[in-house]
Amino acid sequence: MIKNKDFRVLLGISSSFGLISSFALLFIDEIAAVAVFCVSLVFILMFCIFIKYRYSKLNDLSNYLRQVSSGEYCLDIRDNVEGELSILKNEIYKVSVRLVEQAELLQRDKLFLANSISDISHQLKTPLTSMFVMTDLLGQDNLPIDKRIEFTSNIRSQLERIEWLVTSLLKLSKLDAGTIVMKKEVVNVSQMIERALQHLLIPIELKEQNLVIRGDTRVSYIGDFNWSAEAFTNIIKNCIEHTKNKGEIKIEFEDNTIYTRIEVSDNGIGIHKEDISFIFDRFFKGKNASTESIGIGLAMSKNIFLKQGGSITVDSKLGVGTKFIIKIFKSVI
Repeated sequence: MIKNKDFRVLLGISSSFGLISSFALLFIDEIAAVAVFCVSLVFILMFCIFIKYRYSKLNDLSNYLRQVSSGEYCLDIRDNVEGELSILKNEIYKVSVRLVEQAELLQRDKLFLANSISDISHQLKTPLTSMFVMTDLLGQDNLPIDKRIEFTSNIRSQLERIEWLVTSLLKLSKLDAGTIVMKKEVVNVSQMIERALQHLLIPIELKEQNLVIRGDTRVSYIGDFNWSAEAFTNIIKNCIEHTKNKGEIKIEFEDNTIYTRIEVSDNGIGIHKEDISFIFDRFFKGKNASTESIGIGLAMSKNIFLKQGGSITVDSKLGVGTKFIIKIFKSVI
């Protein structure tokens, strides 16, 4: 307390004022001079006690901040007493609570990053291992030409899979980071679905699946045409992969005053009940997932719809089929 310059100055001024007043009164009345001197001493003493009390409280706050900086966030210094010191305590506590939340969020991000890296490594390990094996086989001089063609084709297929994985992860990371700004343009649902189906018509034809599209061609919403097509491509692709040959893929859409509703359904193998709540988690592979599934397509689709003020839900029954319900709300855009 004595080390504080402001306190020393204030104490010096108070003491000087008391001494000068007492000395001046000596020429008028000695008793009054003694009384003023005693009152000044009492005042200075009370002032010192008050300042010491305040310093002790400030010291408690300093100790609290040291503990918070060392990672002890469970302390609570709030009180219900009025005054500037109490306000300061409450504000410091609010800051410490925000630090706790940020620390927990950072820890979750680190855990998520570690798990994501592990999942990506696992996804890359399988095709890379396969390519290493086939590369060694291609190095054999006595390998038949038909096998050489087969292995070369398989290596190309694995490379395409890795390229798709890396591209999708980059898109997903950009969506998560918020670096992609969704356009606000009029998206004609019929035209957008036609764009989404461009690269899926061949797989549908090879599996002899029946594609049904129903809806008013005038239905539209405000969003991003290209990203919407990307999202629906992943959803329709999922339906194709989980529907047997000669099955049916159905796309229906309608419009109302609140939202635009689009349903993509199939009569495929369905999703296990315990897997439904995790179906949109990245790298999640349900019990009925295909061997080629990576588990990021549906996660990306959900992220795209959320960025456009929409939502996506799923309803599925084993052996009956799966229905994806997408709503793009008009009041949000």
